Amino acid sequence: MVIDRQRYDESRLLDVAHLQFDIAAEHLGLDPGLRELMRAGQREFTVRFPVRMDDGSIHVFQGYRVQHSISRGPAKGGVRFHPEVTLDGMRALAALMTWKCALLNLPYGGAKGGVRCNPKVLSPAELERITRRFTWEIAPLIGPDQDILAPDVNTDSRTMAWIMDTFSILKGYTVPGVVTGKPLEIGGSLGREAATAQGCVFAIREAAIVSGLDLEGATVAVQGFGKVGFHSARLMAELGARIIAVSDSQGGVMAETGLDVHEIRAHKQATGSVVGAPGTASLTNRQLLELPVDILIPCAIEGQITADNAGRVRARILAEGANGPTTPTADDILAERGVFLVPDILANGGGVTASYFEWVQNTQKLFWSEEDINKKLDSVMTRAFHEVYQLARSEGVHMRTAALMLAVGRVAKAKQLRGVFP
Repeated sequence: MVIDRQRYDESRLLDVAHLQFDIAAEHLGLDPGLRELMRAGQREFTVRFPVRMDDGSIHVFQGYRVQHSISRGPAKGGVRFHPEVTLDGMRALAALMTWKCALLNLPYGGAKGGVRCNPKVLSPAELERITRRFTWEIAPLIGPDQDILAPDVNTDSRTMAWIMDTFSILKGYTVPGVVTGKPLEIGGSLGREAATAQGCVFAIREAAIVSGLDLEGATVAVQGFGKVGFHSARLMAELGARIIAVSDSQGGVMAETGLDVHEIRAHKQATGSVVGAPGTASLTNRQLLELPVDILIPCAIEGQITADNAGRVRARILAEGANGPTTPTADDILAERGVFLVPDILANGGGVTASYFEWVQNTQKLFWSEEDINKKLDSVMTRAFHEVYQLARSEGVHMRTAALMLAVGRVAKAKQLRGVFP
């Protein structure tokens, strides 16, 4: 089958996810029926539930939980609270989680969920009631052997504690393994806070080795200065790289001599943005993406590098800390220009890998040191990177297609081995 790219709208994350899958499936020569099944996903649950607000009024919220695949194990994926949460968005992100877990060879399928709301206008008490009621609504679908939740956009360890407590009340006993990313005091894992960034930096290290780039003195720009962006910048600086630009949703700052990421973080905490940090020049998010740096790490939102600006990206290595920051057409442009892409399902796989470690610790009722966790994470990320790199070279495809070929192939094999019922 020849893929007609005109059928896909690359401004829509679900279309991007479908196109990426179809490209990999075509290279693998997947059976059409199996391809249709894997492309569509397995389960979708939509809930509408009432919550009493602080002023006494009742507001009805809508939420989703999508389980894209459970062929390789229980579903795994985050929960986000955001005004733009949609079913299509959850479908796309659940599929990405399936491929990410398979690529890293974790015994999970992919899931994603969320509630359409604006956390910025909600009180902590309202957020807690929303979280607990949403948990109650999706409780039949979740559990440590069914679907394990984790933090995502606008959710955190506190949110996970509320989910765990609500689910445990329903079951009548404590079930720490229903979520990962929870506080240490109730079964969380050391190293989880920086795990996504740490995994990304391990992948960048390997990309630098195969590209002949010395990280000592290498220039770095980071788009997005939340948890992943800050820790990515911090860890790269600790390896000797020079962080010359960072940004958030309000804009960015740069300094050719290098930024002190701790000072930038303190400024953001004090003012709400990195913009205006002392001793820096201002720039836009678009300008940051086009800086002549050795390493570009987009850690913000999807759809940042497209056919419109990919030709102006001048980084040697582009490591996707965010999900879906680069469109398929942009992938081709970057590959033609020799930009070394570390795709999202590889680059930001450290978070779900650390979540797996937390789940294992909960299941076995034991806990590992942070040093042990980082060693295990390094091993998983390094192995996955070189599996993708070798396949990309042997098949003559770019890194994203190679990563998806490995991931889709593993899920397809699991499905074939399990067979079709009845």
